[in-house]
Amino acid sequence: MEARVAQQLHGALGQLGFEVHAFKVGWYNAVLQPAFHLPYPDDTLAFVVLSTPSMFDKALKPFVNKERLKIIRDPVDQCVSHHLSYVKEKFPDQKVDIMYDYEILPNRKPKFLAQTAAHVAGAAYYYQRKDVKLDPWGKKKIYGVCIHPKYGGWFAIRAILLFPDIQVPFLEQSAPIDCVNTEEKRIELLEQFNFSWKDWRYRDIIEVKERYSEEQKAYFATPPAERFGLLGLPGGVQ
Repeated sequence: MEARVAQQLHGALGQLGFEVHAFKVGWYNAVLQPAFHLPYPDDTLAFVVLSTPSMFDKALKPFVNKERLKIIRDPVDQCVSHHLSYVKEKFPDQKVDIMYDYEILPNRKPKFLAQTAAHVAGAAYYYQRKDVKLDPWGKKKIYGVCIHPKYGGWFAIRAILLFPDIQVPFLEQSAPIDCVNTEEKRIELLEQFNFSWKDWRYRDIIEVKERYSEEQKAYFATPPAERFGLLGLPGGVQ
């Protein structure tokens, strides 16, 4: 069942510049405090959805051109929601729950921890302070970051898809590829991500196969309220 669902998801989303990776809810819950647990049985099938560099041209720009007059919030979020809602319709006999990376609960906690989901699904390695043996940061707050073995930091975690009626007790877990595997590189990565993330350098911590185009970099470097003009949308549309 998992293989068939995965094949359908890859077929629908792969051509749009998305990746999907399967995981069991239990893998995710096992590494988090109970406050962050997903409220599903451990063997429930789930998928984490990533956008790769090609999503900008394959999905976002065509979506904006087609839905120009209907865009009332962030174009990327709306584009992802549009395509995942369409994919959901491909499973008429299954319940499919979708959680987006931008959604928060009433207590202001995120609905899911995106980087943890990507790590347990084997999609991208979540490098954290605990991955550095000789911690040089003292009392500073240091945030972790996911690195993809193919795209480095040039990708985003957009959502998880949950199939509550599909239990996969025999699904085997694949470890994420540890592509930043020296102490020096991990320190460099976390330094760049925490203290100079705007210059993009942390995204190139490894040699990448593909990165954002200059157009895409300009889009994401622009404050959200000003991005509409870059896509040819009226400024007041947000």
